[in-house]
Amino acid sequence: MPDRSFLDWPFFEDRHRALADALEAWAAANIRHGDHGDVDAACRELVAKLGEGGWLTHSAVDPENAESGLDVRSLCIIRETLARHDGLADFSFAMQGLGTGAISLFGTPEQKREWLTKTRAGKALSAFALSEPKSGSDVANLDLAAREDGDSYVLDGEKTWISNGGIADVYTVFARTGEGSGAKGISVFIVPADTPGLSIAERLEVIAPHPLARLAFQNCRVPKSAMLGRPGEGFRIAMSVLDVFRSTVAAAALGFARRALDESIARSTSRELFGAPMSELQMVQGHIADMALDIDAAALLVYRAAWLKDSGAARVSREAAMAKLYATDRAQSVIDKAVQIHGGDGVRKGSVVESLYREIRALRIYEGASDVQKIIIARQTLARG
Repeated sequence: MPDRSFLDWPFFEDRHRALADALEAWAAANIRHGDHGDVDAACRELVAKLGEGGWLTHSAVDPENAESGLDVRSLCIIRETLARHDGLADFSFAMQGLGTGAISLFGTPEQKREWLTKTRAGKALSAFALSEPKSGSDVANLDLAAREDGDSYVLDGEKTWISNGGIADVYTVFARTGEGSGAKGISVFIVPADTPGLSIAERLEVIAPHPLARLAFQNCRVPKSAMLGRPGEGFRIAMSVLDVFRSTVAAAALGFARRALDESIARSTSRELFGAPMSELQMVQGHIADMALDIDAAALLVYRAAWLKDSGAARVSREAAMAKLYATDRAQSVIDKAVQIHGGDGVRKGSVVESLYREIRALRIYEGASDVQKIIIARQTLARG
């Protein structure tokens, strides 16, 4: 049984504890950790399951309730819980939120009704199309162009490393519209997957299988009504979305780390070494202590950032960066210790800790690499000084 004492911390309300209890019971009955084989089909199935279970209602605002918002603590609890059960389940939930984040925060009532009704029900998959071959962490350095043409915009260029690429039904696409240089000349558009001129240029394979693709836009025409916000607001919109969802990446890392600790406790207490359980060896106890410490420290940073955002803070860039940097880096260390405790079984393909070892690495890169998080933290700390 995973440690759930953190739910008694003052960051949470009774509704969060009820959510955690209900999701834990549902995930135990419906989610299985393991090799999913056909990853595209597995993601579609997981999104459908999450929709039927009602969990995707937390991934985006209610399009019929103008006062509804995103509860970041709930998003973090859901991602942490799903990640502890299965990495692909967490991915499937996360992309429904990140992919429609710009619509939730900046969409018109019509845009929200058209797309969020579908994604919250698991009837449509979404994707966040920001990264390009020459611009990953440097978001302002986009090349994908969107030129105005009558009552439309025409998109030409590429996106890459797009999660859900190839299986998404809708993409939120960031493109250069030229109102100014750098960050000032970017806008964002809702682009359905069947829009003429949008194609899948390449499917990308990574160490922990997820649906990823490089997208090509060739004379891809979208109506002006597809724009989110106003021309030139794309960079601000992207940062606002990441400000919400960056903490949830940290929460997913926390879920992976908790699973690694659980597996290590089970292994060390059930396996004998030199005539006694492994858990009686001081070196093993040292590993367990370090893992528990890293997990609790990461959880404090994750849920501080989420609580601050839910409490009305306009921006939590520094706190979210701290949470993502620390939680993902420490989860990598926790999982490495779990592999060591498991010995040869820890590197056996298909074992839980082996899959965790592959899953965690990407979290230190996407939605802002660890080095970029350090820059954010340093700049804001210096500015405050």
